[in-house]
Amino acid sequence: MVELVVVVAIALIIAGMAVPKFLTTQRSYRISGDARDISGELLLAKMRAGSDFSRSRVYSDISGKTFRVEVYNKTTSAWAVESGSQPLASGVSFGYGTLSTPPTGTQTTIGQPPACLDNAGAAIANTACVLFNSRGIPVDSTGTPNGNYALYITDGFSVFGSTISASGLIQTWQTAASSASWQRR
Repeated sequence: MVELVVVVAIALIIAGMAVPKFLTTQRSYRISGDARDISGELLLAKMRAGSDFSRSRVYSDISGKTFRVEVYNKTTSAWAVESGSQPLASGVSFGYGTLSTPPTGTQTTIGQPPACLDNAGAAIANTACVLFNSRGIPVDSTGTPNGNYALYITDGFSVFGSTISASGLIQTWQTAASSASWQRR
C-alpha cells in the first residue's frame, strides 16, 4: 500500500509540472493558428480581387470575434460573402493590448484597419476591413493605395499582427503582450 501511495504521489507531482506547460502550449497553438488563418484570408481576398477583377475585403467583426472574405458584386452593387465566417479561438480577441509600437517598417501608428462600409457607404460599428482593389493592392474606401493596414489579435499573453504593405506583401508578426519586440513569423 505504501508503494502504491508513493507511485501515485510521484505521478501527481509529474502531472502538476506538466499541466501548466501543456496549457501554455495549447494557448500558443490557438493564437498562432488564428494568426495563420487571418493571413490566409488576407491572401485569399487579395487573389480573389485579382481573379474576379473586382474589389474584395477581409471583414473582421471585432466584437463577434470572427472574420471572413467578401467580394464586391458589380452586378448587384453589393458585398457578397465568399466563405463562411471563421471564429477566433477561445481566449483570443482582436486587439493589441497596451502596445503602442507597430512592427518595424509597417504602420506609422499601431491600430486596426478602418471600419467596414455597408452597401450604402455607412460605417459598420465594431468592424475592421482590409480592402483590395482588382489588382490585389490594399486600398482605402476611396480607392487610394494604402500600405498602413494590419489586423492584430491577442490572448493577453502575446500579440500577433498580420500586416499588408502597399505592394500587397502580407507578413505575420509576434510579440509578447508586455513589450513591443516584434518578430516576423
